[in-house]
Amino acid sequence: MKKNIRVALAVVLGLGGGIGLAGAAFAQQPNVNRSTISIIPQPAHLVAGSGSFTVTSATKIYVDPNNEELRRIGEMLSQDLQRAAGVQPPVASAPSGKPGPGGIYLTLRQPSDSLGPEGYTLSVQPTQVVLVAGKPQGVFLGLQTIRQLLPAQRAATVVRLPALEVADQPRYQWRGMHLDVCRHFFPVEFVKQYIDYLALHKMNTFHWHLTDDQGWRIEIKKYPKLTSVGGWRDGTLIGHYTDQPHQFDNIRYGGFYTQEQIKEVVKYAQDRYITVVPEIEMPGHAVAGLAAYPEFSCAGGPFKVERLWGVFDDIFCAGNEQTFKFLQDVLTEVMSLFPGKIVHIGGDEAPKTRWHECPKCQARMKAENLKDEHELQSYFVQRIEKFVNSRGKSIIGWDEILEGGLAPNAAVMSWRGQEGGIMAARQQHNVVMAPGSHAYFDHAQGEAGLEPLSFGGYLPLSKVYAFEPTPKELTAAEQQYILGGQANIWTEYIPTAQQVEYMAFPRMSALAEVLWTPARQRSWPDFQQRMQQQYRRYEAWGTTYSRSAFNVRQQLTLDPARRTTLVTLQTDAAGPQIVYTLDSSAPTASSPVYTQPFTVPRAAVIKAASFEQGELVGKVTTRELLMHKAFATSLTLTNEPNKNYRGAGAFTLVDGQKGSTNHADGQWLGFYGTDMVAIVDLKQTTDVNTVSSTFLQAAGSGIRLPASVEVAVSEDGKKYRTMYSAPVPALVDQAKPTIREVRTDLKKTQARFVRITAKNAQAAGAAKPETWLFADEIVVR
Repeated sequence: MKKNIRVALAVVLGLGGGIGLAGAAFAQQPNVNRSTISIIPQPAHLVAGSGSFTVTSATKIYVDPNNEELRRIGEMLSQDLQRAAGVQPPVASAPSGKPGPGGIYLTLRQPSDSLGPEGYTLSVQPTQVVLVAGKPQGVFLGLQTIRQLLPAQRAATVVRLPALEVADQPRYQWRGMHLDVCRHFFPVEFVKQYIDYLALHKMNTFHWHLTDDQGWRIEIKKYPKLTSVGGWRDGTLIGHYTDQPHQFDNIRYGGFYTQEQIKEVVKYAQDRYITVVPEIEMPGHAVAGLAAYPEFSCAGGPFKVERLWGVFDDIFCAGNEQTFKFLQDVLTEVMSLFPGKIVHIGGDEAPKTRWHECPKCQARMKAENLKDEHELQSYFVQRIEKFVNSRGKSIIGWDEILEGGLAPNAAVMSWRGQEGGIMAARQQHNVVMAPGSHAYFDHAQGEAGLEPLSFGGYLPLSKVYAFEPTPKELTAAEQQYILGGQANIWTEYIPTAQQVEYMAFPRMSALAEVLWTPARQRSWPDFQQRMQQQYRRYEAWGTTYSRSAFNVRQQLTLDPARRTTLVTLQTDAAGPQIVYTLDSSAPTASSPVYTQPFTVPRAAVIKAASFEQGELVGKVTTRELLMHKAFATSLTLTNEPNKNYRGAGAFTLVDGQKGSTNHADGQWLGFYGTDMVAIVDLKQTTDVNTVSSTFLQAAGSGIRLPASVEVAVSEDGKKYRTMYSAPVPALVDQAKPTIREVRTDLKKTQARFVRITAKNAQAAGAAKPETWLFADEIVVR
């Protein structure tokens, strides 16, 4: 790789005399003036020079003669310069011979060692600018680098491009963003804007999720009811799925793209060297399609396009031969619209309930010698794959297509972690990594209480930047099957284009660098600094972006030995000054300045915020720290919490911190189908006046209050006296997740040990655990 870069950079230097790079260590990024050079994603190799190139009314853009692609790219650059500098250089054919001074040259030239179809070299010198690539696509990507050398807003004075030399190419070949237009529909103009955002970040794949239970968004001429019926629903869920009971607005909602509009979007993407990958969901997430054509279901319908989010039992019937004829007809029209080589067929979240009950599906399993419904899904996917392959294209599906056996030529998009991708790579199948942990941009970027309604989960900017698409578990040979990665934006809770932007930015910038820049050159502190300029670019684009990176993230770490709490404050943004208070008062610019982690030995309400030039730049975050007799004391659990909800272990129940209504905030212990039995050791016999324990109810997530709570005390840890035992009524009138505190008055009872037993509310005699019990702080006073 380094050899390729050296040769390519030498070619650039030969074009214009160079700026004295002999002996430069190209594997390292030298100190760069961030006020003038702030590029995202960071180029593979960049060396800053002396001086700058001035854009004037005499500047011209030269392209290779008779090359319309380069001329089109040159016109884009001309428009960019007009916006930034107020002058619009003409685009002309380059004269023969060595480039002369004063011009910007866009040229195709194959160096002896290629940087690949997307690589480019860029030389900015005081006398000229030369952008070279082997393919027009590389020139276009180099143009994005030039764009980031321009001022974000139109300059009041002349525009100067800082002198530098760049030799660049991407780390991964699949660098993508996904957009779900089924749960909420977005017009063509915004889809084009979204594609522009991808182009500005040197991304090359747009994954367009076009069909789902809540809407069919692509015109299929042979089956017009797919859009006239399947494209519209009779209402939309109000609030979050977990709010019970579900409520709907009963307003007809929908829309779809005509085939002419699809062609328009595809052409727009092609002009920006972005491949559009359509997704047509099968066999699951099919209710919108079945509402239009119920004969392709197992049950026969009738069906309505879903108003609710989630996973539904009614899917395409795998035993009905006409189902495959229908899907092949649909895919034939889809493939004619999308010139890319890959079609996404979904394959995820397909319950087998209807197949298990369907005589046709059971007959198919018997005829094909399939042992279970998972193998029937594999048969379904393989049959679709053969058809797609026969048309010269290939399929990709979510990692569930591994179940029952992977289709011979299928690629896997790994979303349930990276395990599915690892399994596929080991089977020598191509993989795109899109794990929910790092790449689901429908998750909140800051504390849930400070963010718009979202799916759930927490994905700050720093965690996106920490994403590593190539698992270390793979061998070097297996790693070659990792094509790259993408982020997904599912729109259940994203009704507007502005909110799509809010959820995408600034996280798209972090992902772009993960997928482009060599791993060894990624630097979180450096990225934070470069983001300062990127925020200004968002503002110039008119983009609605999240400022959550400026919110102060509070980390409270319990020290049980000292019975104190260490407070660490940080933001994902560079530059702002962090201030805090401990008495619940609102932080101001004159509040104490945070410089390093500090210890809090007493109860406190910690409020923290970030300021720039005396102005608040993020939202105020708040954490309450309780102090009581059980704080940081020994606590044992009879039953272990579920591995996914263990917080910081048993101490989570006595760390002085209370959880929010977000059960995944790290402050709850989750018990699945088992009781919580916690024994607190106060270390010495003492007066106990009150004992309280905290529980969560979130019916939509299967989290119920305990059936009952019992409090018992002991002086020796062996013989206990029951002091309190009572049922805990469900909060039936609470639609949203709600916290319930169960408190009992013991009136100065002498005790050393306190045992709290919370009975899981699962149905008596249930064949398997069904109910979650979530517990938090136990307070003894």
